[in-house]
This record gives sequence, C-alpha cells and structure tokens, in this order.
Amino acid sequence: MKKIEHLGIAVKNLNTANVVYEKLLGVKPYKTESVTSESVNTSFFKVADSKIELLEATTPHSAIHKFITKNGEGIHHIAFEVEDILEELSRLKSEGFQLVNESPKKGADNKLVAFVHPKSTHGVLIELCQEIKD
Repeated sequence: MKKIEHLGIAVKNLNTANVVYEKLLGVKPYKTESVTSESVNTSFFKVADSKIELLEATTPHSAIHKFITKNGEGIHHIAFEVEDILEELSRLKSEGFQLVNESPKKGADNKLVAFVHPKSTHGVLIELCQEIKD
C-alpha cells in the first residue's frame, strides 16, 4: 500500500454537504461524478495531499443508503492507493482478509477499486484503489 488515497464520507444530501465542506476546507470540489454501478453521486475535495470523497445514494438499494440508514451520516471508508490492485487483493486474501470484491471494478475519480470487508478489519471498510492508466 502506497498511502491513504482518501476518506469516504456518506451524506444524505450532496449539495448540502458540499456547502459545508467548501466552508470547512476553503475550497470547492475539484470533481463531481455519478457512479451508476454503485448508485452514488460523489464529490471530491483536495487539500494539499489529502482528499475527501462525499457520497450520496441515488437509490434505496445503494450501499450508501443502507449505511446511512443503519449508522447515520459519517465516515464510510478509508481508501488506500495501491500500485497493483490484483496483486494486493491476492496478498490480502492469502493473509485471511475477507474481500467484498474478488476482482476490481471501475470506480470514481478514474480508479479501479475493490473493497475489504469491515468484519476482517475491526469494523472499518477498506477500499483499495489504483489509477486507471490509459
């Protein structure tokens, strides 16, 4: 793992949350995006080397909607940048971690992503992400 890539925060209303984080961080989001495969709308903020992803559910079947219903708004996941996501998934599986995704999928912000189940990481959902190289 190279570094923490971003923190994902589940929010009920992306527009309202964007206003709060613009005031908090002093910057506007550098990107907003819909990820239909995950049924979410996202926005990304960057301050120095740190990034925050806000996630809003677009359907009641979204994992974000289910998370908010169960836990309320708040930190949803920690994302780590990896050099080779396939290699990292294999390594984590061999170490006994429970994977949500056996193979990566296209995520937001031009990344391949896969998740490690919070049952095997003391209650924290871990996202692995690798930049998609054209």
